[in-house]
Formats: sequence, C-alpha cells, structure tokens
Amino acid sequence: MLLVADVGNSSITLGIFEGENLVKVFRLIADTYIPEREYERMLSGFLKDYGITDCVIGSVNDELNSRFKQACDNVLGINSTLLDNGMEFGIGIAGEDSANAGMDRIANAVYAKKNCSLPAIIVDVGTAITLDVVSKEGNFIGGVIMPGINMALDALSEKTSKLPKIEPKESKKAIGDDTESCILSGVIRGNACAIDGLAVQIEQELGENVQIILTGGQAELVSDYMGRKAEINKNLTLEGLRIIYGNIKGE
Repeated sequence: MLLVADVGNSSITLGIFEGENLVKVFRLIADTYIPEREYERMLSGFLKDYGITDCVIGSVNDELNSRFKQACDNVLGINSTLLDNGMEFGIGIAGEDSANAGMDRIANAVYAKKNCSLPAIIVDVGTAITLDVVSKEGNFIGGVIMPGINMALDALSEKTSKLPKIEPKESKKAIGDDTESCILSGVIRGNACAIDGLAVQIEQELGENVQIILTGGQAELVSDYMGRKAEINKNLTLEGLRIIYGNIKGE
C-alpha cells in the first residue's frame, strides 16, 4: 500500500492507496513547533492497521520537509520519496517560475491531464486559493494565486479595529444586514465571483471553454455561490501525487 502525504501550510493530508483506490484519508496539523517524535506518535496511531510499503510526500512547507519525512521513514521503516521540482512529473510545465511551482499545484495539474477534459482549471480552495490551468495539449501553463477564505477573514480582523474575527460559514444573503453577514458575503461570495470572473478571462485568453474542477477543504462552501458549474473532488491533490509517484517509478 502507498501512503501519500500532501504537506500544506496549515494541515497535512494523508491518503492511503491500494493500487489506484483511495481507501483512507487522515489529517494532521502542519506546525513547525511540533517535534519529529510527536509526528511519529501520530503517524503510528493512524497507520498501525495498514501495511504501507511506499510513501511519497509533496510539500509546500519547507520548514517541515525534513522533519516530517524522517518521521515517516522512522515509523514505516522505508525511505520515503520527497518530491522536488527537479524530478520528472509527467507533465510539461511552462513559464519562467516553473522551478518554484508548488508541488500541490503540479499535482493538481497532473491529475487534470489524466482525468479531465482539456483545457481545464483546477481551483484549490485552501490556505490560498489557486487556479491552475492545463492547456488542451496537456501542459501546466500557469494560473492564479489569491488569498484564501481564512486568510481574508483573519486579515479583516487583524488589520481593522472594529471588525470581528469570524469563522467561515454559509453566506445567507448578498446584502448583509449586520457586520458578520457583510463580511461573509464579501469573503465567501466574493471569492466565488472572483473564480467565476477569472474563469471567463482565462477562457478569453485561451480562446476555448474550460472544464472547472474544485478541490480543497472549503471547495463546497465556495461552489454554492458560483455561477459556473464545477465538479468537486476534495481528494484531487492526493490522487495527483499518486499519479506523479507512479510516473517516477515508471508504472
């Protein structure tokens, strides 16, 4: 069985695959203050009932990379594969910044190349919201990065004297009638409108219609307010990392 780890800025998502089938998903906190031994304890508890023989890690959190890899290696007794931008992922990556593209964005693009009608946009609604564009030729050609929902809510609270800290949830109306509903409309509905509008502009630049797929922890929350129809696959990044690992191993 294969353990796939998507190490983000605020959470670590773990997926256990048997062949191409995702059989279990776990989540851990991504925290640079958590020691390696504590990650080992958590991993041992999650993985004790599974016969893991391989592990691949895709990370955008450089401060956690070596510590988390070592914890996986110690618990599983294997040499985990930590992906880096010098590897061959099985997809063309365009643009001058390709060497620094986040591993989650590359995984999303690899998933789209294999599973989606092209061209496609993968929208990842996480700590940041990213729109990753895969061309009709199957190349990752770039996209958009903007603040995520929690980041925007935190910024409004921290950078103003009177706006409260609120949790992300349903926006019941576009015209808010109190401070909380006004903020929710601006952040939740505003991000949905931003995705819709950016998709239109991307289609204009490509000269083609695109398929849109949403992923990430808050994909469903945003999708409810989008005008565009979009498929949701919350485990898409894990599946993309599994495909990358298979490409590296020649499977």
